[in-house]
Amino acid sequence: MSVKRFASVPTKPAPISVALGARIKQRRHEVEKSQETLAFEAHVDRTYISSIERGVANPSIETLANICYALNVTLAELFEPLGDVSLAPTGERRANAATPPQIKRTRFR
Repeated sequence: MSVKRFASVPTKPAPISVALGARIKQRRHEVEKSQETLAFEAHVDRTYISSIERGVANPSIETLANICYALNVTLAELFEPLGDVSLAPTGERRANAATPPQIKRTRFR
């Protein structure tokens, strides 16, 4: 049985990720915090803040909430300026290469 492997192809970040990262960076500059300070206050690594700001990372809602708390802004205020950003899917998703297991059905009596 051969397993088809997919090479990891670098993809462009989604427009929403880039816009969100830029918004976080803008707000961080407004409150005069370094990436390191923001990372410490949001309980993440500094390199992760950098990845978010570049649109490369896809932070969880909990991480975004921590970032908002550290930047003294609500989630709504963080996302509000992003209203014109396209939410259309970008690129292809990788296919699931796993073979589903055989399920044997039995009746219980």
